[in-house]
Amino acid sequence: MELLDVLAELAWSGHLGPVENGAAWDQVTAALGEPWEVAVGKRRSWPRLFAYGDLELSVCRCQKITLICLQTWRDVIDLPAGVVGREKFPGQPKYADVITSLDQAGCAWQPYTPLTFDNQCAIQATSSGVVFVFEIPDGEGPILNIVGPPPHQHECLATHASP
Repeated sequence: MELLDVLAELAWSGHLGPVENGAAWDQVTAALGEPWEVAVGKRRSWPRLFAYGDLELSVCRCQKITLICLQTWRDVIDLPAGVVGREKFPGQPKYADVITSLDQAGCAWQPYTPLTFDNQCAIQATSSGVVFVFEIPDGEGPILNIVGPPPHQHECLATHASP
């Protein structure tokens, strides 16, 4: 499996294996192992940010995934092998390659104007809502920077629980 295949699957379905918005955190860690926690400030409050390499997940106090973010701007992209069959992929996919991959997978997409401005552009997969944000370096074509489905909105039953 290549990175463009991973991106097309995410665009089509909105998930990567057990990783999807609203998924139970214990099921994800059972399938993929323990991630590392991204420390944001000195407080350990909720939501918390965890990562499996370049796949970042925000987890609510109620232990549901609320945000998925796949960083693609690095030279090498590290993903959990349990999801994609291998860990390392070349990074910085070009706009034309991403579009071709989505088209070949039969995944419809459209421009995403809320994140298209200045030196970036974005598209959204119509089947899943996954957004692809591209950076446009001076004098170059767009390069994929970040990918993710819309955040998971839910009524958290654990908002009054202790941290």
